Amino acid sequence: MNETASAPLTEEQVYEALKQCFDPEIPVNVVDLGLIYDVKIIDDWVGVKMTLTTPGCGMSGMIAQDVRNRVLRLPGVKEADVRIVWEPAWTPERMSADARKRLGFAV
Repeated sequence: MNETASAPLTEEQVYEALKQCFDPEIPVNVVDLGLIYDVKIIDDWVGVKMTLTTPGCGMSGMIAQDVRNRVLRLPGVKEADVRIVWEPAWTPERMSADARKRLGFAV
């Protein structure tokens, strides 16, 4: 298959791919947890700005690498950059309604 002839990658495709990434301590994907703050696509480069539920998360490197690897699997992506940021701070309100329900937060 010729990737250069394929349609350009969309943010929606990146978000769908990231729904396969999970915090190993929480059974909800990083998108529904509200951890993904921004996705930028420039040619064959994808940048993801994300946070974690707590700054002291010992799994931060593993989660960021999982996000990067997942993005790199998308057709046409040659480079991926994942930045973990702490502002704005994550809160449970960033979660999808389904994630809040599954984790026992008031919806």
